[in-house]
Amino acid sequence: MSEQTVRQFSQVSEGETLPERSIPVTRAHLVHYAGASGDRNVIHWDERTAQAVGLPDVIAHGMLTMGAAVRVVTDWVGDAGRVIDYGTRFTGPVVVPHDGGAVLDVAGKVTSTDPESKQATVELTVTCGGDKVLGRCRAVVQLD
Repeated sequence: MSEQTVRQFSQVSEGETLPERSIPVTRAHLVHYAGASGDRNVIHWDERTAQAVGLPDVIAHGMLTMGAAVRVVTDWVGDAGRVIDYGTRFTGPVVVPHDGGAVLDVAGKVTSTDPESKQATVELTVTCGGDKVLGRCRAVVQLD
């Protein structure tokens, strides 16, 4: 396994875009996440229940979506431990059809840098099928 290099503050600039990523989400991912997180809410695995409460189909866990999206930042910075703050608002569900699943499209942009603390703020845009699913999605990273 190769070791990633942690991004240096001198390598980062305001306005820089991070490599975009498309992240598949399948029903199998939902089952694995439910087991790992303990969130076994029926709307994440049973279509009839999801539809009975007004959803179009089974939906992904919000925290699964949030965790998947931040991978764009952790891969870019070179060390997941460098994310010192991360938050978002859940703006729409990630509907996960049985056949084909769903795809999260994640893009990031450095919106500010602080030379004194060597920190950068990254804003993420997270969509599924063209619909925004996370809003005000921001991560602050500590750089060397």
